Amino acid sequence: MPEFLELHSKTSKVLRAAADAAVQRHGLRLGQDHLLAALWAEDGRTPGEIAAAVNVTTPAVTKLATRLAEAGLLERRPDPRDNRLVRLWLTPAGRALQVPIEAERQQLEDRITATLTKTERAHLLKALGKIHQALVDGP
Repeated sequence: MPEFLELHSKTSKVLRAAADAAVQRHGLRLGQDHLLAALWAEDGRTPGEIAAAVNVTTPAVTKLATRLAEAGLLERRPDPRDNRLVRLWLTPAGRALQVPIEAERQQLEDRITATLTKTERAHLLKALGKIHQALVDGP
């Protein structure tokens, strides 16, 4: 396996496990925090809007939303202008998770970048941004 792909694969696995452990401390699974973050940024979005924002499919958002609604963290309401649409709204419990989840994310980021200089961190973010864009743009 090429060097970059191997290191990325290993890093991705341990980073995902660490991120999952961080959100599990608050009763969430990885992915659910991304849906909530989309609503923290703009409450009342449709599943399709959230799917586009977090780069997943609308059915995936619908499935996550069902679990989060069952946990009392969000609720579904019909769109007041278009009865075909449903909008997702945070409950007070869902809103209350914003500060602790964002703190967990920041602590994790601080931990994993602690050995990098400020310049190295800036280069890493720039390089990852370029890699992401290259994949989005395609061949």
